[in-house]
Amino acid sequence: MILNIVLLVVGLVLILKGADFLTDGASGLARRFRISPLVIGLTIVAFGTSAPELTVSMVSSFHGSAGMAIGNVVGSNLFNTLMIVGVTSLVAPIVVTKGTLSKEIPLCILSCLVLLVCANDVVLGAGPVNMLSRADGLLLLCFFAIFLSYTFAIARPSENGEAETPDALLPLWRCLVYIVGGLAALVLGGQWFVDASTGIARSLGVSDAVIGLTLVAMGTSLPELATSVVAALKKNPEMAVGNVIGSNLFNVFFVLGASATVAPLPLGGIGNFDLCYLLGACVLLFFAGAYYRERTITRPEGGLLVVAYLVYTGYLIYQL
Repeated sequence: MILNIVLLVVGLVLILKGADFLTDGASGLARRFRISPLVIGLTIVAFGTSAPELTVSMVSSFHGSAGMAIGNVVGSNLFNTLMIVGVTSLVAPIVVTKGTLSKEIPLCILSCLVLLVCANDVVLGAGPVNMLSRADGLLLLCFFAIFLSYTFAIARPSENGEAETPDALLPLWRCLVYIVGGLAALVLGGQWFVDASTGIARSLGVSDAVIGLTLVAMGTSLPELATSVVAALKKNPEMAVGNVIGSNLFNVFFVLGASATVAPLPLGGIGNFDLCYLLGACVLLFFAGAYYRERTITRPEGGLLVVAYLVYTGYLIYQL
């Protein structure tokens, strides 16, 4: 128990420092090449902070634990959309760009719809059991390729504003060291945090089902939470939103796509309620950015997102 508590604290410290370094390195890289912070958030930051989800889901797929692989992604995306955006906007209201509202968030909604269709074999008469087949996995990977093509298309140098002087820019080598070091600290800290919290929960008699749906999903999303909050505090709201959206798309299209391609994934305990709740969360995120105060996710809206996640978590615990 004592060792787990120590690992829990050390893991949390690594997560916080890693997020700090990653944000500095990524924003420095964006300024140096005059690339939008949103693009950096959608790619480098999002893919890096999703490394824990990729690791957990791929290992679970190899070991035949399909429920953990799918549950990890669905739970992490719910945590990203509701808790991370909610907490980040409570720290500092998030201004959402017009492109994010009209393109990136709808892409997230599309990913939920694609997952919902692929996961309903019984309803669609495609099989006796709901599962993500290898064909579904390849389809998801094709969507991931389209998403990457779109991201590279918008990753052109910004034409707004004056170029910064060389002295004001972070050296390229330091940007890369910060990004690589920050990602390493996030992944290692996230792994230690998950292992320690799982060990503590089991010692207290909490079931594996509750651990998988809550602690593992939340733990693998800690890098996104830390990075988004730090980005908001450092006045990089575009990176915070891009991180969440990019992570969600990476999780569904690449993590589940790759995992299902390795081995078909029966949905098990993951049902339409969970998938529809994820879809509803993305729709709620769209309306939070579009209304009340135009293209700004305010603190009251952030509080609503957090409450929506707590309601879902409470429902899961009640059902067990």
